[in-house]
Amino acid sequence: MSKKRSGGGLSPTQQAAKFLGVSVLAGAVMAGIALPAAGALGLAAKGSVESFDELPTNLKTPPLSQRTTILDSEGGTIATVYSRDRTVVDLKSISPYMQKAIVAIEDSRFYQHGAVDLKGVLRALNKNAQSGGVSQGASTLTQQLVKNVAVEEAGDDPTKVAEATQQTIGRKIRELKYAIQLEEELGKKKILENYLNITFFGQQAYGVEAASQRYFSTHAKDLNLEQSALLAGIVQSPSRYDPVNDEAEATKRRNTVLQRMAEVGDVSQADADKAKEQPLGLKVSKPKNGCITAVKGAGFFCDYVREVFLTDPVFGKTKEARAKVWNQGGLTIKTTMDPQAQKSAQKSIKEHVYQDDDVATAATIVQPGTGKILAMGQSRPYGINNKKNETTLNLSVNAAMGGGAGYQPGSTFKPIVAAAAIEGGMPATKMYPSPYKMDYPAPVQECNGNTWNEKGVPVTNENTSEHGPYDMKTATAKSVNTYYVSLISDIGICPVTEMAAKMGVQRADGGKMQQAPSIALGTQEMSPLTMANAYATFASRGMYCTPVAIESITQRVGEKSKSLQVPKSTCSRAMSENTADTINTLLKGVVEDGTGSEAGLGAGRPSAGKTGTTDERYAAWFVGYTPNMSGAVWVGDPAHKRQMKNITIGGVWNEKVFGGKVPGPIWRDMMSGALEGKDAPNFNLVYIPDPPKQKDDGDGNDDGDNRGNDNGGNDNGGNNGGDDGNTTFPTPTFSIPENFIQGTSNGNGNGGGGGRG
Repeated sequence: MSKKRSGGGLSPTQQAAKFLGVSVLAGAVMAGIALPAAGALGLAAKGSVESFDELPTNLKTPPLSQRTTILDSEGGTIATVYSRDRTVVDLKSISPYMQKAIVAIEDSRFYQHGAVDLKGVLRALNKNAQSGGVSQGASTLTQQLVKNVAVEEAGDDPTKVAEATQQTIGRKIRELKYAIQLEEELGKKKILENYLNITFFGQQAYGVEAASQRYFSTHAKDLNLEQSALLAGIVQSPSRYDPVNDEAEATKRRNTVLQRMAEVGDVSQADADKAKEQPLGLKVSKPKNGCITAVKGAGFFCDYVREVFLTDPVFGKTKEARAKVWNQGGLTIKTTMDPQAQKSAQKSIKEHVYQDDDVATAATIVQPGTGKILAMGQSRPYGINNKKNETTLNLSVNAAMGGGAGYQPGSTFKPIVAAAAIEGGMPATKMYPSPYKMDYPAPVQECNGNTWNEKGVPVTNENTSEHGPYDMKTATAKSVNTYYVSLISDIGICPVTEMAAKMGVQRADGGKMQQAPSIALGTQEMSPLTMANAYATFASRGMYCTPVAIESITQRVGEKSKSLQVPKSTCSRAMSENTADTINTLLKGVVEDGTGSEAGLGAGRPSAGKTGTTDERYAAWFVGYTPNMSGAVWVGDPAHKRQMKNITIGGVWNEKVFGGKVPGPIWRDMMSGALEGKDAPNFNLVYIPDPPKQKDDGDGNDDGDNRGNDNGGNDNGGNNGGDDGNTTFPTPTFSIPENFIQGTSNGNGNGGGGGRG
């Protein structure tokens, strides 16, 4: 009677014997596999094991997972990423020493037997019987290849990996039949090549090329005798024979391989003995995987590319399908990142905001008319080592793409309100009283047919000296809150949110835009990428293009390469050319003599833009553009805790941070470098006449001019910032139906932020 282990089941030796018995019973099977080229001859003979014949004949061989290389627009490497670090090479690119070493130690009769080595099985059974356990295996290289293919197919699924490696008779039978198939279809040399490319060598290295780079910083074709013996020895147990962590054990194993090579005649005994005396000679290259390896501070751009791949249906219908392609790797991804623009962005960021500052900055540049993302960076570097202010949170993008909940853009949202008004027929010469302080006019029409009707909600300008009357040009240059509150109250909320949607403007957290007049002051959280791309719509004379980061992808599958479809930017007209030209004229004035004067690029490079600073100074912005580049810079505390008052940023002390004071110079230096050597086209400007100066009406008050240097004739309390209630507001362009249920809003007044210049 067979003896069983105390835990139940057959011992490994008994299992092997049972396997051999089953195989022998299928005499025709063994006849076919015992000879090198016999293949499956005789498998159909009567009396064969039915379960063997019923197994599928085609082994599913997945493409080997390899590293993916991410390139910039000029072909320079940004980063390498991989699920498994592997570079597939052909047999002629692998050292002959390596080929001989792996055969000698793993399957010395590889070229003499078929899919299974009967002598090897009998020898292993004898050895194991003597030792009382399993001290020697009997799997051929071909059978090992089959097992490794199953492990590769399992990927990172632990359940599937366990199934692929379980020690059962059923698995061995399947392994045997597939091995026969491979022997028939591939031949010995191709099997050896595939084996050396798929095998795990420890230290995150899959395949001999990656292993050569990891342990010796060399290519597989250049491995010498002792290096080859070391790598071949690792395969049996990568953790036990890891030369990095256990040099003594690895040396002993290497010398075992060398001796075996001498015994089978691959090298002379003298050469083997000489090699045994050599040190391991490691020259370890640490694993370099992921966006943390990105150059030029492009870790976050690299991460954005990964997010695009994993979320865009063009790469697969389901999340799982896309992840499988990404993990399989072998991709060469050419991106839109311009190395000159990226270098300039990081240089400017580093000079103006330090990594250990209390606040951070993020900046993004896009190309008008194409949606191409040219640069993306931030002051807090990409990192996962818990060092101070290292992060993997991409401060430039929306939450769905690896970013946060966004930041209130403040007055940088005002040009969108102006665009909605002008597109609706309002002239840029429109004037409002624009006192220093006023209540939001009510009611105001919302998109859903309801009305915002919260009375007594105050709004003020940045300084008491800012009071009207103002026209749109001056109000934009000075970033006058009360002007823009009057403007959105006049045209309604819906045209503004509709214009924002046409320009790709959305909340960073994916939520809906609030229906409240306070959106005119930038109370809805946005990301720098969103704002840069929105302003690119102005630069391209009203054409909005969805942002894109990938230009092309080539995937290597086996020895062949194929091109993958990639997402394309879709462009649509968001506003008329005249509206865009009018906004360009307004915003050109901002950088010439308005709040953004410190961000100007000089007379030789026409530029336009807008500053933004939120209430309590949790965030400050500058978003600007030329006809050929658009960029957004945000500065603030991502946690929304540190107000930017009495604060040192980049070694410079600031009593108060304004959009034009810290973000503006960052934008100026970033764009200057990015645009160096490139054309300097002009905007298509429109003529916006200045309003006539008001004459003294003889009431003893200085009514001021359109620049608003005094309080104007309608506001008697302008000097102290008060409002006597006599200011006339524009009449809404709609009527409220009788018995209409008025809507409410979650964003009252300044909404807790937005609106500063």
